[in-house]
Amino acid sequence: QVQLVESGGGSVQAGDSLRLSCAASGLTFNRNYMGWFRQAPGKEREFVAYISWTTSVSNYADSVKGRFTISRDNAKNTVYLQMNSLKPEDTAVYYCAAAIARGQIVSSPDYWGQGTQVTVSS
Repeated sequence: QVQLVESGGGSVQAGDSLRLSCAASGLTFNRNYMGWFRQAPGKEREFVAYISWTTSVSNYADSVKGRFTISRDNAKNTVYLQMNSLKPEDTAVYYCAAAIARGQIVSSPDYWGQGTQVTVSS
């Protein structure tokens, strides 16, 4: 059974930083693309970032480029999202996702976590 468990969310002020973690189990972690998505109240879930098996490829939504960094530790089966210079518009539930294929990680991941809330106040 695949499990993706996010942690690290919380309430911060604008300009602060947070690091989200996602611990994976039940899948071959180092053969999966890993990604982060978010869903703000009243909005659809949107892509934030993904990273390849070997960390050589990563991609970001324009809204977070230069502020967020995705990374992974294959030895710990964990993917991270370092979020700097947070803005109120970053407030959302953040979800971890996994996919075997690069083409799937953005459009239709195979697995999802339950999400962790990030709230940024001005």
